[in-house]
Amino acid sequence: MADDHQHNLPSPYSTGLSGRCPRCGEGRLFDGFLKVRPRCSACGLDFSFADSADGPAVFIMLIAGFVVLGAALYVEIAYEPPIWLHLAIWLPLSVIVCLALLRPMKGLAVALQYAHKAEEGRLDKDGPRS
Repeated sequence: MADDHQHNLPSPYSTGLSGRCPRCGEGRLFDGFLKVRPRCSACGLDFSFADSADGPAVFIMLIAGFVVLGAALYVEIAYEPPIWLHLAIWLPLSVIVCLALLRPMKGLAVALQYAHKAEEGRLDKDGPRS
């Protein structure tokens, strides 16, 4: 029966990247730029489970660093512009790329948490099982 519920869920990738509720795909996930709403306005899902922590930021820094640094190295080798031009081009581009990816990646992290029933780790009070 739990598998039937799992199969009826919308794709966590489409709902997460679009900032929609991971259960119904209709309600908005965010209240503002990055603040997660308390609950879904369409189906009432409580979003208190949503804790993406620093995961999206780490991936975004790696992706943006790779893209921007690669482009900056290419421009330096091909055209040798002055350092002020590098700063004028690559610093704003870094900020734009990071901000553009932040909301979709956080939405994806929250949707994947819901789809995989991820929870905070807890210690087993009975000790290790043999």
